[in-house]
Amino acid sequence: MATAFNTAERQDDTQWEGSPPIVAVNDLRKTFASHRVLDGVTLSVNRGETLAVLGRSGTGKSVLLRLIIGLETPDSGSVCIDGQNTARLAIDRMSEIRKRMGFLFQHAALYDSLTVAENVAFPLIHHRSYMSKAERNDRVRQLLAEVGMEGNLEKMPSDLSGGMQKRVGLARALALKPEILLLDEPTAGLDPISSREIDELILKLQRERQMASIVVTHNLHSAKAIANKLALLDRGNVVIDGSFEDLQDSDLAFVKEFLKQS
Repeated sequence: MATAFNTAERQDDTQWEGSPPIVAVNDLRKTFASHRVLDGVTLSVNRGETLAVLGRSGTGKSVLLRLIIGLETPDSGSVCIDGQNTARLAIDRMSEIRKRMGFLFQHAALYDSLTVAENVAFPLIHHRSYMSKAERNDRVRQLLAEVGMEGNLEKMPSDLSGGMQKRVGLARALALKPEILLLDEPTAGLDPISSREIDELILKLQRERQMASIVVTHNLHSAKAIANKLALLDRGNVVIDGSFEDLQDSDLAFVKEFLKQS
């Protein structure tokens, strides 16, 4: 089923042309036990740009996000955030870099014992201690309003549908006003209507905030709708990256098979 988005609605990233990428991954390699997950991945994302990373299950897409945010350490290669090689940074400096990133986990990863409002407030409490309680509450309400969840402040995660949990997770990811947004399978497990709503929400946030975003997804229609460019991974390598049209025009057998099955 095609996704009926007008790609002209995507954010205009021409203002960032000529600027160095805010995220640059170069020759990145990662092995777990004897399994090589990433085998020389090179990618970059500019400010105001959305990159969708596609591929079959087990191709290292989620591992790539964890390496970018510093939750995993590469075996070799580099991840540079705004020109700084994160592997060479002290822990306190890496912590500061990480505050510039928002991360939406695949299953939202909300704290079961906290309300919706408390989940969104969590990063503010820990990293914006100078905010008063009133300021923090206002910020939480604003964030939840942005994702259409303002009427659910006191609900528990168990009271929410999968799509609603993703919205709350997205609000929490935006709490520190990140410059970089990392989204791990934002529409996984959702019905088509909820998936479309999440895609529309991501587009809306990109228009308003002009963040650099990396979206890991297996959903080609979603990727086409929300991304400026796409990268297809296979066996730990980037098979092709470019526009959706570049993928369609590719003569590579794997690309053709992936498009046919998606």
